[in-house]
Amino acid sequence: MASVHDLPAAVKPLLARFTSDAGARVPLVALWAHGSLALGDYQPGRSDLDLVALVGTELDDAQQAELRAVHERLIADVPLARSLHCTYVPRGDTPDTARHHPTWAQGEWFERPVSPVSRRELALGAVVLHGPPPVGLLPGVSDQELAEFIRAELEDYWLPVTGNAKAELWLQDIWVDLGMLTFARASVTLRDGQLITKGEALEELRSMGAPTAVVDDIRRRRYGTDLLKSPSTSADFRARRAEQARKFVRAGITTLLA
Repeated sequence: MASVHDLPAAVKPLLARFTSDAGARVPLVALWAHGSLALGDYQPGRSDLDLVALVGTELDDAQQAELRAVHERLIADVPLARSLHCTYVPRGDTPDTARHHPTWAQGEWFERPVSPVSRRELALGAVVLHGPPPVGLLPGVSDQELAEFIRAELEDYWLPVTGNAKAELWLQDIWVDLGMLTFARASVTLRDGQLITKGEALEELRSMGAPTAVVDDIRRRRYGTDLLKSPSTSADFRARRAEQARKFVRAGITTLLA
């Protein structure tokens, strides 16, 4: 299991402050990091900080308001905190995997469940920021549950957004990145049950025959240092990239679900 000592230096002070501030306002039983932080693929300023907090009681409106204020103050003081996302799970609710829990993500406060992918990541290698590890505290995820969740996400969400009616979305970097990388990662998980990093997904895309220019563009923006030379600032390139990425992902999902 990954250690807090292995975290990038850029995020340690932010996570330490968040742990302290959140713990001062709610009964914090445990706090775990998953996603790129736990998988060893975190890129400062480009990756999200994905956290799950286990709290001792159901959070009332006042506690939720205080936690929201914690996130807003952090963002005001530390710009990197914009990428910090956290779902708050009451300890007694952990057996109900479909239950929606208070969450801060993308600058908003809402409710969502802890997905099977997140629970599998936590089981495989959570970074324990506070309290005990998640094994035994969160329900496990069977290979069948994980596969069914991924197939449903591809069919119900990703396939529709690859249609012609959503073509303009793919002019944006975020849709190209998420669409291509999500498809590659889903393909590997459905094939052999493994979870891979975004960096590994880029290599998987190459082996799938994905458009080279699109893969190189994603790699440059996620891992490169000289973004000023990126061709993604060109309107013509963006139009070509959007069409190539959308059609590649759509064809791939259609084949995968067949």
